[in-house]
Amino acid sequence: MNIQLGGWGRYPRASCAVTTPDTPDAVSATLAALPDSIARGNGRAYGDSALNPDGVISSARLSHLLSFDDATGTLTCEAGVLLGDITDALLPRGWFAPVTPGTRFVTVGGMVASDVHGKNHHGAGSFGDHLDWVDLVLPDGRTLRASRDSEPELFAATCGGMGLTGVIVRAAFRLQRVETSRIRQRTLRAPDLAAALEIFEASAASTYSVAWIDGLAGGARLGRSVVHLGEHARLDELPAADRATPFARAARRPLTVPIDFPGFALSWPTVKAFNELAYHLPATGDRMVDLDPYFYPLDAVFGWNRIYGARGFVQYQCVLPVAESPLGLRRLLEAIAAGGGASFLAVLKRMGPASFGMLSFPMEGYTLAMDFPATPANLALLARLDAITAEHGGRIYLTKDACTTPAAVARGYPRLEAFREVRRRYGLAGRIESLQSRRLEL
Repeated sequence: MNIQLGGWGRYPRASCAVTTPDTPDAVSATLAALPDSIARGNGRAYGDSALNPDGVISSARLSHLLSFDDATGTLTCEAGVLLGDITDALLPRGWFAPVTPGTRFVTVGGMVASDVHGKNHHGAGSFGDHLDWVDLVLPDGRTLRASRDSEPELFAATCGGMGLTGVIVRAAFRLQRVETSRIRQRTLRAPDLAAALEIFEASAASTYSVAWIDGLAGGARLGRSVVHLGEHARLDELPAADRATPFARAARRPLTVPIDFPGFALSWPTVKAFNELAYHLPATGDRMVDLDPYFYPLDAVFGWNRIYGARGFVQYQCVLPVAESPLGLRRLLEAIAAGGGASFLAVLKRMGPASFGMLSFPMEGYTLAMDFPATPANLALLARLDAITAEHGGRIYLTKDACTTPAAVARGYPRLEAFREVRRRYGLAGRIESLQSRRLEL
């Protein structure tokens, strides 16, 4: 059945032949019947990485938790299981994801393919660092289990490989123990970029750290930010009345965006006013917060991507090495402010050492992510940001990308040719393809 699909950014879109196998075994027959195809989880990659007009294999029905070891925290599950379902099932038993992106509406297969990182990358690494193995269905019908010990190169290509190493059908990974569902949050206000970076470096021992950053502020206020640090609260830190139910979570009544907003809703004056509130409104200091709003604030608004209107939006996320970050981030923010790109969703994080995945995004340094309406002017702005990122030795996150170039990816990912060789060796090139892989010559 052909369906009009897009990523979370709703740009670009394509009519794709979608198949939804019921079981991992059915994936093999589905794959063999298609000339070429790409797997798709819950559609939370932003651009065209899960689009292929010839064939999209949905993991929506591969959604079973298979086993859990309460002694080690090892979960085995199918690739279509949502992170939110894992949290609902295992947080009451004292377990939480070792790494989580900014939404719980992602699948395990998508987390592997993107090698997702979170607010704790500087200490915990990315998702692949906690992954034991994956089962992959290849175009020749085989199902291979890839791990650090078995098919290690295929495993390294799969973590961050954007679904281009076969269809992930099962995975096993290790969760972390927690004592409560609460986060001890510390909020700090930084008047400029230098102050924000200073807070991150001084807070290296914090488990979680993230900053909202004002993408429109210029001059002396360039890079002004609100930094949120976080720790999992211990049982003895809860109010006495809450200790009998340490994993209780406050009921959330999500809002819904029912229509596409008009273009003027995210005009420069509107976003400017929002950013003033976002900088001045949060109370600084320490407080106890529920886990969900700390990690997943945007999940409280269903369909928030419709705020950008029918044209959709693009997210630009790059990472720069530590030494290059002060100047490189300044240049990026100056270009964004000068362009009037009107981004109100802007995030800055400190990252730790690079992962083992051949196309894994993280490197030790700082990552900046910003959303922009998909207008011609903003697409041209992203090309300028690509050039600045390259000049400072950085790279672009493929999970967020919708419009970068093969040259930019080749500069940023030194193991790209090794990744291509794995694709050739396992018969994946030409059979496991996406619009992104063709555009970027992956």
